[in-house]
Amino acid sequence: MNAPATPLLQVENLKVHFPITAGLLQRRIGEVKAVDDVSFTIERGTTVGLVGESGSGKTTIGRALIRLVNPTGGTIRYNGKDITFLRESQFRPYRKKIQIIFQDPYNSLNPRLTIFKIISEALEIHFPALGLEQRRARVAELLGKVGLKPEHMDRYPHEFSGGQRQRIGIARALAVEPEFIVCDEPVSALDVSVQAQIVNLLQDLQEELGLTYLFIAHDLAVVEHISDFVLVMNQGKIVEAATAEAIYQNPQDPYTKRLLDAVPKI
Repeated sequence: MNAPATPLLQVENLKVHFPITAGLLQRRIGEVKAVDDVSFTIERGTTVGLVGESGSGKTTIGRALIRLVNPTGGTIRYNGKDITFLRESQFRPYRKKIQIIFQDPYNSLNPRLTIFKIISEALEIHFPALGLEQRRARVAELLGKVGLKPEHMDRYPHEFSGGQRQRIGIARALAVEPEFIVCDEPVSALDVSVQAQIVNLLQDLQEELGLTYLFIAHDLAVVEHISDFVLVMNQGKIVEAATAEAIYQNPQDPYTKRLLDAVPKI
């Protein structure tokens, strides 16, 4: 009998606490438990939706996974390997495997750089052997994958709409050929019609490239069509975890029910 496949990501008892300081000497007087004893797994090739209101801790989880914030405790295993407290030099190889798409498609793009420079920065770091023409060819390919044109690489972020800028953010995340992408509220700043386009694009890319997603959102309606499994978060803790169908058809936690009640009925 074959052993069960190792989940791509295993999070066990994750804690992220931020100190509260006061006074001239900034003495520590307490802490904010942004993430408090959270556990979940993500199977390869699936999408897990992480839902909760602003301040629930969901974005902090995403940032802890990619080391934009440091965990206070717990364990993060990627493909079976403990990556929780690796030094930056040790974690660097995982930066190719784990990427993020940010919420704000404008502020996450440097307005002083061309689209080519924005996307190719990671190529220069992780694939230093690539020459300029090879990098331009790779950027052109990536822009095509997200529904933009090769000639767009020589323009600047302000020349694009919000939806187009988010497509550029997705292309940047794909540049280093990741396996796992944290989608940190990637459609919340976009018009409803554009939201659907970006969600459909992410699904198409997942099918084409075999990607795995953690899809963070505050709106249960957004994650309904993209998630295989849903985690509901409130005040730093996961209060419900179930398949997307079970969450929508038979929510158990009162907080989940309130989130569903807030979804506009059409």
